Amino acid sequence: MARRPSESVPFVSTGIRPSEEEVTVSQSAMRSRRPLPRPDALPGNPLRALVSPYTVLATVHLLSDLFVGAVSFTIVFILLTLSGSLLLLALVGVPLWVLTVHATRLLSAFERARFRLTLGMDLPAPELPPRGPFLRYAKSLATSAVVWRQIAYHLLLLPWGVLTFTLTLAVWTVPLTLIFLPLYFSRLPPGTADLWIGTVGDLQTAVAVMGLGVLLLVFVTPYVIHGLRNICAGLGRSLLASYGSEELADRVDALTASRQRAVDSAQAERSRIERDLHDGAQQRLVSLAMTLGRAKSRLSPDDAARPLIDEAHQEAKMAIAELRDLTRGLQPPVLSDRGLDAALSALAARSSVPVDIDVDLSHRPSPTMEAMAYFVVAEALTNVAKHSGARRASVSARRVADMLHVVIRDDGMGGADPAGSGICGIADRIAGVDGTLSLDSPIGGPTVMTVVLPCE
Repeated sequence: MARRPSESVPFVSTGIRPSEEEVTVSQSAMRSRRPLPRPDALPGNPLRALVSPYTVLATVHLLSDLFVGAVSFTIVFILLTLSGSLLLLALVGVPLWVLTVHATRLLSAFERARFRLTLGMDLPAPELPPRGPFLRYAKSLATSAVVWRQIAYHLLLLPWGVLTFTLTLAVWTVPLTLIFLPLYFSRLPPGTADLWIGTVGDLQTAVAVMGLGVLLLVFVTPYVIHGLRNICAGLGRSLLASYGSEELADRVDALTASRQRAVDSAQAERSRIERDLHDGAQQRLVSLAMTLGRAKSRLSPDDAARPLIDEAHQEAKMAIAELRDLTRGLQPPVLSDRGLDAALSALAARSSVPVDIDVDLSHRPSPTMEAMAYFVVAEALTNVAKHSGARRASVSARRVADMLHVVIRDDGMGGADPAGSGICGIADRIAGVDGTLSLDSPIGGPTVMTVVLPCE
């Protein structure tokens, strides 16, 4: 029986005492597992906040903003200006623009590493648009919000760096200057120190000013650094990191592509099974039926084996018919060979209800969408024949922009249930490819089912 974590474990003496060396090693191992102080949390105690790694690393980051900003501003500004100028004159600016984007991306990667090292922040890198034909890729970079946010960061980093360098230097040097004032004020040329709060000419005043410097250093410096650090962190998070909405959009795109590959793979597998059945098992059954037919023709009418041969012949022909229906349900050969128009015409010819077919497609949709439209029409016509009592039906297929519109109408009694198994099966099937279904079936008819499928 497993012991609960809250239960105590009785101590059992083994008679063996650990050596001093083992105790020392155990204690040092326990100390090594203690969490190290994090640089991303400001201690509540002002004295500890002043000397904490948080304040020291934030100071390093804020002082280095000026130097990093000067380098990145120069590189990005020069490349951006050159690419923009040459783009107006010739296409030479296009590769220079792509170079500008990738140089900016490298600088952004360096900045994210600097944020991780000095501020303890892990900024997820946003994704650039996918590569493609060069001019299209350059255009997608020019319209990408990710690219322009990174460019904006490096152009803003220089003026921001001037501000952070100045304020950071001031909040450290001013208190230190006041603290050490008693040591050097008398050595100044007039023998006094003129400060913004007044003139210091004696030791008592200098000591009082030193106390003010201590107060500023302890109660002002770490919190000013903290505020500047938070502003800097917000700037990096908003311009260098990927947004949650962008991550979600990328995830949706990846899942959509993955789903499309799965649908295409399933359609290809159905086509392969149909070919294997048509070219393999069906051909063997046809050969068997012909052999049985020849054997039956050679037997006399009163031969005892003739009824068995005749029964086997009929069973073989029934198996061929069932297998043909099965392969037609998987992937009708006419759909692959001649397209949706011929496949729907074949469906109409086999339907017990007269069906008018009207197909107008500028060019063929993808095999997956053709198969989806075919099976939607097949299922709908089966429902019409079984349940509607219609005397006539019609099917139209039109391509409008990048969408395939399939409309099935019948003049039956109407009242089709959208929650029925047949219509739900159609809706579930087309939902896998982002298709939509609408049904209008008032009591007394007519019934109109409209299915919209993406062609791309």
